[in-house]
Amino acid sequence: MGKARNERRYISEIQTEAPRQFQTRLQERVYEALAKLQIPFERVDTEEAITMEDCTAIEEKLNMRMVKTLFLCNRQQTSFYLLITVGSKPFRAKAFGSALGVARVSFAPAEQMEAMLGTTIGAATVFSSLWDNENKVQVVFDQDVLAEEGYGCSDGTTTGYMKVRTEDIYRKFLPFARHPAAVIKMQEV
Repeated sequence: MGKARNERRYISEIQTEAPRQFQTRLQERVYEALAKLQIPFERVDTEEAITMEDCTAIEEKLNMRMVKTLFLCNRQQTSFYLLITVGSKPFRAKAFGSALGVARVSFAPAEQMEAMLGTTIGAATVFSSLWDNENKVQVVFDQDVLAEEGYGCSDGTTTGYMKVRTEDIYRKFLPFARHPAAVIKMQEV
């Protein structure tokens, strides 16, 4: 359960190096990839942050807007999508389906997220594409995210958040992870 709005959440000082100890194998892969690609980042350690509301203080600390990353699937659970949109934009399944030409999408089950993306609810991140070696998950960007200079996201945990350049995610990281992204316009309704 999140803290009340007026309570301050623990957020470390800004760091530019990987954590000394990794919580998960995905988190370790994230920092290995960033080092290999020479992608600079700023990061903070926090109390558990799962909702977009939990991330408000993190956004302030890192001076960026956090993206919202959703793991979705079709009704048959045969097609999977990692949607990355602006944090403040509400998700509308029908609008997403229309923009991508897919009928009836919903949130994928938590156990699928863990198996396919190596992470849990609240920690979905574009970096999860490192876990998807078989390319079963299509990365989908809302074009509004690409207009942002800074890209704020989880490092694969619910207690580590970072800011990188959006350009570095889209032009360097996704090709490295072999996950070209579809770009759509998500309507705010």
